[in-house]
Amino acid sequence: MIMKHLKWVFGLALIVLTMSMARSLAPEKTESFHSPEEMNAFMALSTDLPIDTNNYFATSGVCAGCHGFDPAGLAMVDSNGHDVNIADDWRATMMANSAKDPLWRAKVSHEGLVNPAHKQELESVCTSCHAPAGRYTAHFNNLPHYSMAELLVDTIGLDGVNCGACHQVLPPDSLGLDFSGQIDYSSDKTVYGPYKNPFADPMSSFIGFTVKWSEHINDSEVCASCHSLVTQTVDLQGNYTGDYFVEQATYHEWLNSNFNQNEIECQSCHIPRIDDNIIIAANYAFLSPRRPYGLHHLVGGNTFMLRLLQDNIVPLGITATTEQFDSTIARTERLLREHTLEIDLNAVSRTMDTAIYSVRLQNLAGHKFPSGYPARRAYIQFIVQNEQMDTLFASGLLDANYELQGIDATYEPHHQVIRNENQVQIYEQVMGDVNDDVTTVLERAKTALKDNRIPPEGFSVLHASYDSVKISGVAASDLNFNYQNGIEGSGSDDVFYHIPLNGYSNDLNVSVFVYYQPVPPRYLTEMFSYSSAAIDTFRNMYQQADKTPSLVAAAFEGPSVSQTEFFEDRIDAVLYPNPNKDGRLFFKGAEARFARVAIYTLEGTIVREYRDFTWDDYLELPFTPGLYLVYLENARGEVGVKRVIRR
Repeated sequence: MIMKHLKWVFGLALIVLTMSMARSLAPEKTESFHSPEEMNAFMALSTDLPIDTNNYFATSGVCAGCHGFDPAGLAMVDSNGHDVNIADDWRATMMANSAKDPLWRAKVSHEGLVNPAHKQELESVCTSCHAPAGRYTAHFNNLPHYSMAELLVDTIGLDGVNCGACHQVLPPDSLGLDFSGQIDYSSDKTVYGPYKNPFADPMSSFIGFTVKWSEHINDSEVCASCHSLVTQTVDLQGNYTGDYFVEQATYHEWLNSNFNQNEIECQSCHIPRIDDNIIIAANYAFLSPRRPYGLHHLVGGNTFMLRLLQDNIVPLGITATTEQFDSTIARTERLLREHTLEIDLNAVSRTMDTAIYSVRLQNLAGHKFPSGYPARRAYIQFIVQNEQMDTLFASGLLDANYELQGIDATYEPHHQVIRNENQVQIYEQVMGDVNDDVTTVLERAKTALKDNRIPPEGFSVLHASYDSVKISGVAASDLNFNYQNGIEGSGSDDVFYHIPLNGYSNDLNVSVFVYYQPVPPRYLTEMFSYSSAAIDTFRNMYQQADKTPSLVAAAFEGPSVSQTEFFEDRIDAVLYPNPNKDGRLFFKGAEARFARVAIYTLEGTIVREYRDFTWDDYLELPFTPGLYLVYLENARGEVGVKRVIRR
């Protein structure tokens, strides 16, 4: 059994506040309740989320009537007056849209086309996590399967990972021991929340749910059933071999980490708490506020899919607005850049022929980076330039199709030392079939040909969960991978770059970037060789999507002159919006007049330059998407560089 967990960490998804309302201390009992007609009116006014119930679950719209936006501005408002309601924070997340995710729908279709005899079982397993309320309604009605066709006409299933998906999970017995969507749900409409003495009567009277406090809603085990997926292996003819493959095990990665040892739960990052006093239900202004309050941001790192969803709100039937997606995307990028990875670049040595640099990546997350679905990968872009900012060496560049240049045709191995531009350090899981050939068909996966995703700090091969979260391939014998000073569990990786100088003897400028690509082109090749309504829909959306990888971390090193121009930042100013979609870059700062403003690519090419520039309107970025360096020099000779992403 795992250790006891923090009691203050908040549970997942929307119903947390529904069942968590404090009992009123006011004597006027008649103020506590509204008629069913009033409750329906409140819900109709406050949400366009679906409103539906059955004998076991309810949709998010039922909960949002009280736990969504409060027009009176009293409930779900923090101490600064900012709205922090659950429904609007949740509705533009991947969890809210898990049943409408077009990549997921396409992949389920792909698996069924490869092995049509397993289609029913595959769809039932896949919907257990992506449409749990729909799948488990079928289960409670003694139906053996729940199909994608049934999901598409099921309001409750289409609500994705909604309130009850997390808050109706039963207290511990097998909690944390189940996997692959095997979830122990309450069948009697009981919901669990983190506050003692919940103000339960309104939900009981008008919605029909029994509300209880339970400390398990604060624990990572609530996440375990869906964030641990084990598949049965089939051969190329579709016959079961008796083998099993751990397709993802984010929960077990957390178990094998210092986060578990220090009782830091999944919710700590994905539902960050604030210590403000919050009234947690609209229409009951007399309620005593509660604290701490869990912000239902529920973000990971997948900005690519969030933007694709945002671009296809109408065809996918999504209830979130463009602005709500903007908020979720901004939170996702902040999590990626501030709480995911630290990078340390050092010059090791230099001879007449070679410059050697070390790059250390330190994982800050409580699981591997990247984690989850095996399509996801992170990679290092390493660029060396001369004093004139001409490129001498570049590893990790993308081609026009957003695929990495120079990588091996099958898969790129883990590298301890990189000596040429066709070697790229990629952190990923690569699945192999019964013949040890690369596959992206989950049922055909038998072994991990490569798993060099950076482990969390404290990760150990001696931990009981290691068989589920193994390091595979070359990384397993790399003494700099998860080791520091010979001690295991560093949660880091050191990569060495040996840069051929070809006679160049002057100063060097080095730039290192780590990018995250949740849906790289190569992973889709096998699926796109098939055709179905779901696959074709996703293919069309993917072709139109912004495929720019997410920048996670960066580091720079160079001589004094170039360092001053490119890497110090003595100008107190903000360039916005950043990331930028329309190319119009605005300025906010104490001074807007500059002796020189220039825009550079990462390769050091200057694309625009202005002298005696006054920033009284906007600066136009190049049309081509990418990361640009905007150089600013004021009249006093002070300089600064701002990094700007053009989408």
